[in-house]
Formats: sequence, C-alpha cells, structure tokens
Amino acid sequence: MAVRVLTWNLFHGRAVPPAGRSLLDEFAAALAGWEWDVALVQETPPWWPAPLAAASHAEERHALTSRNSFLPLRRFLAERWPDVMKSQGGGCNAMLVRGEPIVEHSVLELRKRPERRVAHAIRVGSGIAIVNLHATAHVPARAQEDLDRAIAWVPPPPLVLGGDLNLRDPRAPGFEHAAHRDVDHLFARGLRADGHAGVLDRGTLSDHPPLAVSFSVP
Repeated sequence: MAVRVLTWNLFHGRAVPPAGRSLLDEFAAALAGWEWDVALVQETPPWWPAPLAAASHAEERHALTSRNSFLPLRRFLAERWPDVMKSQGGGCNAMLVRGEPIVEHSVLELRKRPERRVAHAIRVGSGIAIVNLHATAHVPARAQEDLDRAIAWVPPPPLVLGGDLNLRDPRAPGFEHAAHRDVDHLFARGLRADGHAGVLDRGTLSDHPPLAVSFSVP
C-alpha cells in the first residue's frame, strides 16, 4: 500500500509576475502532467476543483474557506481581473484523487474569524486517510492552534496530513515530518516517507512551488 501526495497553494489562480487573465488551463495542465495519487490544493478558486479534477482524470472533494458570499459576482470579477480581485474572488481547499475511490469525506471548521479556516479529510479505497489544511496567515500562534485542532480531529492512521500551514517550524506530536519547503509541509502517521521530497517546477504559476513525496506502510 503506497501513495504519492502533492501539496500546492494555488495563490488564487494567479502567477508571479501577474498574467492579467484566468490561468485555469495552465494550472490544470501542470497538475495533470505531474505524478501523484492525491493532490492537496489550497487558495483555489471555488469553481476550479471540478475542471482541475477532470483534466487529471481524478475525483475531487473540496471545502469552502473565506470570502464566498455573493460568489457568482466574485467569480465574474475574478475570471476577468484575477490580479485585482486576489483573495476577494473567494477560496476553497480541494483534494484530487487518482486511481482509487474516495470512500469518506469530512470537514472541520477550525475558526470563523479573522477568516474562515477548515481542515478536511478523505479516506481512499486502500484505507489511507489524507487531511488538507490551510492555517491562519500572519499570526503563528493562531496557525499552530489550527494545526493542533486538526491533529485532535484527524481520522485514524494510516494518515497523511499536509498543506500550507503558515508555519516554518510546526509542532505535530506523533507525526513524522516527511517533507517541507518554507510554510508548506507533509506529515505522516502510520506511513513511511520513501526517499526525498520533490519540489516541482511550476514556472511562473503561484507564489508557492508544489511539494510531493511518496509514502508506504512501514
């Protein structure tokens, strides 16, 4: 039993430097071209999970985060002027799964203010659970609280927990710290990381590079 997990903050579908247009096709092509079994994505425009999954021949589950009131209007503006709207276009976290079914999905609201943060979990047909988290930004104590609440809630192992934790040195007792780059991390419980994590080349897409690592049962 093995799984390759990728985590990527999509920067609300934007590029560095700004492209001035929707980059859905470019993000979808990048994800489709990499090797992974489960992709955790954060700061995703809420209308993107289905087309991202379709491009990668994957199944998806997502959870809305913040700034999603009046979403049709936000979408109209963000699709035309993404670099003006930025996070005001709305947000969600999503998980894409290739090759096996998603058999469970659950969402935990971690906080409502200063903006809504959630953890969401899936379990796939092989029995591995995966948790996606985007923790509070700019306040490390709140980010660690989000992580602590997620850890207290996670499903039983074997388990991978990852995402943009907005922490450079997160504390996750009982987990193996399998991979990290800046504030993006992957942890495991009941699984072993196989080899070194890979930081993938995403060109100008996003302000975060994707991080990927393979796990197996020890």
